[in-house]
Amino acid sequence: MSDFVMPSLGADMESGKLVQWLVKPGSVVKKGDVAAVVETHKGAFEIEIFEEGVISELCAKEGDELPVGAPLARLVRPGEESAASKASTIAPEVIPVSAPIPAVEVERTEGTVAAPSPPLIQPSSRPKASPAARRRAGELGIDLNTPKGTGLDGSVTLADVELAAAKGVPPKTPSSAAAPAARRRGFDPDEMRLAIAAAMSRSKREIPHYYLTSTMDMTRPLAWLESFNRQRKPEERLLPAVLLLKATALALREYPQLNGFWEDGSFRRADGVHIGWAISLRGGGLLAPAIHDVDNHSLPSLMGALRDLVGRARSGGIRGSEMMDPTFTVTSVGDRGAESVLGVIYPPQVAILGFGRVIERPWVVDGQVTARSLVTASLAADHRASDGHVGGLFLAAVDRFLQEPEAL
Repeated sequence: MSDFVMPSLGADMESGKLVQWLVKPGSVVKKGDVAAVVETHKGAFEIEIFEEGVISELCAKEGDELPVGAPLARLVRPGEESAASKASTIAPEVIPVSAPIPAVEVERTEGTVAAPSPPLIQPSSRPKASPAARRRAGELGIDLNTPKGTGLDGSVTLADVELAAAKGVPPKTPSSAAAPAARRRGFDPDEMRLAIAAAMSRSKREIPHYYLTSTMDMTRPLAWLESFNRQRKPEERLLPAVLLLKATALALREYPQLNGFWEDGSFRRADGVHIGWAISLRGGGLLAPAIHDVDNHSLPSLMGALRDLVGRARSGGIRGSEMMDPTFTVTSVGDRGAESVLGVIYPPQVAILGFGRVIERPWVVDGQVTARSLVTASLAADHRASDGHVGGLFLAAVDRFLQEPEAL
């Protein structure tokens, strides 16, 4: 048996409020299933189960404020015997008053005890749907059991919900519409800023930052991007951000000293390249949820993941796992921002890369001064985990990958 606990959704989180349960005792769950909605100073997040098994007991009630690490529920894993099964096998004449999982009926004959039949536990009836589809269905009052899912494994997508709305699907009953309302809770931007400030103060106090900057020529990458987009529909076009993300991910493969965590006095290298993309929220505040395995994405796939992430971040649909495991952070001020940005490392990560606005400047190419599109990349890294030599090689690798956009 294992505990499903209140997760840490960032270095600035000390506790969370359990807003809504999406499972109950007896629910069969697998890794990745959403079990609860938890609210922090950054908003409400869907919290996933990371093990397969059966929910045995709910240890917390909706509305409880719990510290990070506190048990939310207990889970019986595959192959484990429940307390009820053990009791019925060892002492069949004893009928347990309560059991972690639904009681198993035991057939008795004179002098023998039959093996208990498998518990009749039904999987959760919650329909499969993307967070964006679930959120939109809540806004429109549409029952997610109604639209035909066209997504992976028959899951309902945002497009399926919009199509159902256009066809005039009857709205949910008030009772079934009440659950998603908890997910649409807002957040206090001032409280979020205070939490971010506390985390950044801790970072500057505890982490020996070093900073490096490099000017990168974006003329060739942007020309390739323009050519790529010219042949595609608007919804299939790429933004420069995906080139920056993919080049960064491939460089992290070469220099893993920057991709991981400083924990318990030593560096722990991450198993994958999960880049946290800094997203400014409407009304103020900032989130940096992860895009997982960025180095393995194609550019179109990465563009889809980025669009999805930004949309959900700004409408309250980020999952807990996306906040828990960024291994490196990238921040970009975009085409309306400053010329450079110096980031502050988000603990326990050990580095952050910032990209400024792309601007046209005089640049020397093959001994000739010419106008080029340039961007300033700024690395902040933890001197306990790496040094300036590694940081400089990493920036050079990012530039090298950017100069071959067709290979990204």
